[in-house]
Amino acid sequence: RASASLSKSAAGVGVRGLARPLGGQARAGRARAPMCRASADGKVPILVNSTAGKMGFATAESVVYAGLDLVPVSFASVAQKERVDVEGTPVEVFPVQERDAVIKDVLQQYPDLIVIDFTLPDAVNSNADFYIANKIPFVMGTTGGDRAKLLKDVEEAGLYSVIAANMGKQIVALQAMLQYAAREFPGAFAGYKLDVVESHQSTKVDTSGTAKDIVTSFNKLGMPCEEDDIRKVREPAQQMQEMNVPEEYLNGHAFHTYTLTSDDGSVNFQFQHNVCGRRFYAEGSVDAALFLHKQMADKSQRKLFDMVDVLNAGAMR
Repeated sequence: RASASLSKSAAGVGVRGLARPLGGQARAGRARAPMCRASADGKVPILVNSTAGKMGFATAESVVYAGLDLVPVSFASVAQKERVDVEGTPVEVFPVQERDAVIKDVLQQYPDLIVIDFTLPDAVNSNADFYIANKIPFVMGTTGGDRAKLLKDVEEAGLYSVIAANMGKQIVALQAMLQYAAREFPGAFAGYKLDVVESHQSTKVDTSGTAKDIVTSFNKLGMPCEEDDIRKVREPAQQMQEMNVPEEYLNGHAFHTYTLTSDDGSVNFQFQHNVCGRRFYAEGSVDAALFLHKQMADKSQRKLFDMVDVLNAGAMR
C-alpha cells in the first residue's frame, strides 16, 4: 500500500495590478533555492491562474516560498477585479473577459513569464488556446477538458509546456511504475476485477485525472475498467466514514483506493494514495515550471512534457 499525506496549506482570497510585486520573498526560514533563475531581477516570473481559487492560491504561495517572482496578475471567472494578498505580494485577479487586453502589458513587463494553470475543467482548452495565441509557456495542472485536443494543439503550436493530471512527485512515480509494469507485463492481472474509488472536495466536478491515468495502466495489465466505473465520493459524511478523510481536510483532499481481486476472491492487492491539503500539488507544479524554464534556456528541441519527464530529469526539489 502506498500512502501520501501532507499538511493543509493556508487558503484565502483577494488581488493587485501590474506594478512590480511588493514583498515577493518567502518568509524567513521557508525559502527554497530554485533550480534555475531568469528575468531582469534574477528570478523566474510565474503567473498563476487562478489565484482567486484555493488551488491557485496555494500554488501562488509556493511560488513565493521558492523565492521566485510571483507576477501580480491573475485571471479567473470573477464578476469584477479582485485583490488577493499572497504572503505580502498583492495580486490583481482580472475577469477572464479582460485578459486579452491585460496580457499585453503583462508580457511587456515579464517577457519570460511562465503560467501555472489551476482553473476549471471547462476552461482547459480555451486557456490553452489563449497561451498558444500569446506564445506563453505553461504548466497545466487543471484536469478535464478535451485532453486529446489539448495535446494536439500544443504539439502543433510548438509551445513549451508541461501537461499532467497530477503534480505530486510521489504519485507521479507510482504512475510511472504502473506504466512500466503495463508495458513489460501486459495481461499480468488478467481475470482480476478492478474497483476504483476516489474522494475529493465536493467542488471537484470531474472524475480524477490521476485515477483515469492509473486505470489506463491497469487496463493494459488485463483488468477492464471504464471511466464510468470509477466511483466518485463527494459527500462529506461518506468521505469521513468510508474514506477516513479527516474533517479538517474535507475542503481539500485527494484519497484514492484501487483494489485488485482475483476471480475467486482468494487474492487481493490494494494501492492507495491519500493526500490532505493542496501544498503537495502546488510545490510539484512549481518544480514543473522550473523544469520548463530550464528546457527553454537549453533550447530543447522537444517542447511538450509531462510530470514523468520532470521526475526523470531529477527536477524535483
